[in-house]
Amino acid sequence: MSPAVGDPIPEWVMPEVSAERMRTMAALLRDPNPLHWDRDAVASLPLNLGRRTINQGPLGLGYMVNMLHAWAGAGSIRRMVTRFPQVVLDGEEVIARGRITNLHSAAGELRADCSIWLEHAERGILLEGEATVSLATDNQAK
Repeated sequence: MSPAVGDPIPEWVMPEVSAERMRTMAALLRDPNPLHWDRDAVASLPLNLGRRTINQGPLGLGYMVNMLHAWAGAGSIRRMVTRFPQVVLDGEEVIARGRITNLHSAAGELRADCSIWLEHAERGILLEGEATVSLATDNQAK
């Protein structure tokens, strides 16, 4: 891997966000919020989201983590900060994408600062943030 500032991170695709996974996650987390499992509750919101459940934030965040791990390896994430400007809905295809914004050395590692986001084809960016990942030790990078 010979990364450069501006390089894209290989995208990671979730072909269909699963309402069933949302229900399971709500049960595991003991999350009482009906927006994750009750279509009527979502339809009653003044947000015009229709009758689709809303994905839990940690699940959407996980799609971006999957992208970073697929690219740089499990355990490579050193820092991650995210924002949730929109919700992720069941049935949607979403794509995790990113780009290297800076390269530097820290703690004997080559690290990449990255801009990351989760995107929907029609609705645009759903989640966004920054991450720092370890790419290799300084000795491996030379």
